[in-house]
Order: sequence, then structure tokens, then C-alpha cells
Amino acid sequence: MRSDPVVRITSLVKRYGDKTAVDGLDLETGPGITAVLGPNGAGKTTTVETCEGFRRPDSGTVRVLGLDPVRQAAELRPRIGVMLQSGGVYSGARADEMLRHIAKLHAHPLDVDDLIERLGLGGCGRTAYRRLSGGQQQRLALAMAVVGRPELVFLDEPTAGLDPQARRATWDLVGELRADGVSAVLTTHHMDEAEQLADAVAIVDAGKVIARGTPEELCRGGAENTLRFTGRPGLDVASLLKALPADSAAAELTPGSYRVAGKVDPQLLATVTSWCAQHGVMPDRISVERHTLEDVFLELTGKELRG
Repeated sequence: MRSDPVVRITSLVKRYGDKTAVDGLDLETGPGITAVLGPNGAGKTTTVETCEGFRRPDSGTVRVLGLDPVRQAAELRPRIGVMLQSGGVYSGARADEMLRHIAKLHAHPLDVDDLIERLGLGGCGRTAYRRLSGGQQQRLALAMAVVGRPELVFLDEPTAGLDPQARRATWDLVGELRADGVSAVLTTHHMDEAEQLADAVAIVDAGKVIARGTPEELCRGGAENTLRFTGRPGLDVASLLKALPADSAAAELTPGSYRVAGKVDPQLLATVTSWCAQHGVMPDRISVERHTLEDVFLELTGKELRG
């Protein structure tokens, strides 16, 4: 297991004419899977393409597996896998011949037949790429990225357009690659995918990393959980707040709908129910809601996550 960063980006700047797509971005990723999240125009795609060697930085440094992806591309490319949204496949090539060709370029590729079976490509192996469905093209692009057993794989929206079964198969494959020591940088617009797969998450907006941590750490960034209950309107929230731990908050969001935020544990739940009993309040509904990655994203960016 390597101890130095898999990807190290320092003060990266990339401009397109008058537009600054990446503005002094800093990011390090370690072994495992790092999910890069961001709204449209945040700079995440440009950042990843720079790591892949497809774009040259205007300033700053990028190192992937310790190498410069532009100057040392010939040395780096055999060690990484790249999944492109466009697929990167000649439109007339058959799915199986393209995948077998990629496999032959590597010393110890994955078993091609097994990979075809696992990703549900068995029925379309002799079909020209241009005649594959969008989901089949997506699965083929994933297979091409991982068949060579890379040390690091870049996955761009790997489950976009996939049905639930294919999506789950993709998750399982990525999880097995991680168990085999393969690292990944993953972009996705599925929050549950990031929470399920990622060891670390980087949220990018306006060309900078604005938050980074494990999914659990990011979700603990504010209140760990939120307790909600409903009752009669106009309850004495100030009285409830006095009964709660000092780092808690309480509010009536809409008439009769109440939220308690803080470290929600059995003691806090007991305190709220006890206060309700003392004040003759019968909650119609009481629930504990986890602070989700989507909550964190919206709080930090104020924007929806889009592909």
C-alpha cells in the first residue's frame, strides 16, 4: 500500500479564454476511491482531464502516481485506466474485439469473458459500437478502463443511464477493484453512489475544492442528525431549548412542525419525549433523520448536483 498521494494537485489553474475553469485548486487523493462532486461548471471535469493528461495546466502542478501526466505520459498511461463519457471507441468496432484488443496491451489483464459476462455485454459482443444502446456503451467504456488491472482508474459518471441491476454490478466491480488495491477517482451525480463507494469525497465549486473528507466526516460537519416531530402549533421552543444540551438547536419550521438539531443520541431523544410529556404534548410523529451528503452539498454550494 503506497503512503504517498496517488494524485497530488497544487494550485492548479486552467483557463479557456476569459473563463477560469479551475482557480488555484488543491487536492490530494490517497489509496482507495475518491469521489469528486460538483455542479455544472465547477471545474471537476477539467481537473480530472488534466490528471489524465488530456489538458495542460496554465499554472500549478499535477502529479499522478508521482508522474507529470503531460511530460511523462508514456510512462503513466500503462498504469492508469480512463473511462470517458464519449467511450473513446471507433464507431465501427465490435464490443468484444475492442475489449480484447485493450486487454492484449497489458501484461496481466482481467479475464475478458468474465468481465463481459459480469457487465451484461455477452449479448452484444459482435455488435458495432455505434449500434449499442447508451447503457451498453457505458458498460463497455467501464470494461475498457479496468480490463488492464490499472493502479489507478478515472471513472467519469460510471453508472449514468444504467438500469438498477447494471448499476449494482458496476458497484460490485468497483468494490472488488478497491479490494485488489486499485485506486479510483470517481465523478458522479448520484449521491448514494458516492456514499456507497467512496473512501473520500471532494466537493468542487467555482474551480476550488471547498470541502473534503470521508462521507461520514462531511455528514458530521453540521448537526450529526436531525430529530423532527409534529404537535400542536405554538409550542414553547425556548423552554424546549433550555432542556436540551448546550450545543443543540430547536425551531418551529412551520406551524406544528419542529426540528431539533445537534448530536442526536438516545439521551437527547429521551429529553425531547420527556419535555413533551411534561408539557402535555402528544407528538403526532417523531423521526430521526441523518444529515446526508446531499444536504452537505446543497448547504455548501446552494446548487443542485447535475451530471
